[in-house]
Amino acid sequence: MTEGTGISRARLVHGGAALVLSGSLASALAVPASAGTAPDGDLAALRLLIGAELLALDFQRQALATGKLGSEAAATVKRMRADERAHYAALANLLSQAGQTPATADDIDFAYPKPTFRTESSILARGEELEALQLGAYIGASANLQTPRLRIAIAQISANEAQHTAALAALSGRPLIGKPFGPALQPDAVSAALDAYES
Repeated sequence: MTEGTGISRARLVHGGAALVLSGSLASALAVPASAGTAPDGDLAALRLLIGAELLALDFQRQALATGKLGSEAAATVKRMRADERAHYAALANLLSQAGQTPATADDIDFAYPKPTFRTESSILARGEELEALQLGAYIGASANLQTPRLRIAIAQISANEAQHTAALAALSGRPLIGKPFGPALQPDAVSAALDAYES
């Protein structure tokens, strides 16, 4: 066991995903940082990713509220929602530490195409689309971040978003493993995709 970390090598190798999934990411990133330590590009990336997390949280809230998800799908979406809350908290904390105010659910009104919440199938299809957007946004952000601490956080969240994508694929009866290289979305593409969901 590494002294002072409380994480054995076996737990890190065999259960490393637990750190991301347990919601402990926010606390792991709670070490204070002085304001202004991250360059403007990194802060812009954080703001964009926060927008993507807020979209996911809003979608998942509405999906659960429909009552149209079966027990397995509802349990999966609830777990994903807990993860997204942890992601949002960690990103908002990082932005706050840099002296910026993160957006909240009250700042953005989201809208969805009419068939989105019609059936479990349509909900899962839209969920997969949004997870692909999030994963692409995180992969794209990781290519441009200059602050090592932010790169680690984005990599950890990316791993969890990939798990979400696989979980939704399983619910839809599609292959759990996709392409060997996930797409990296550039900030302009992410921003345009988010804009399409704003009312």
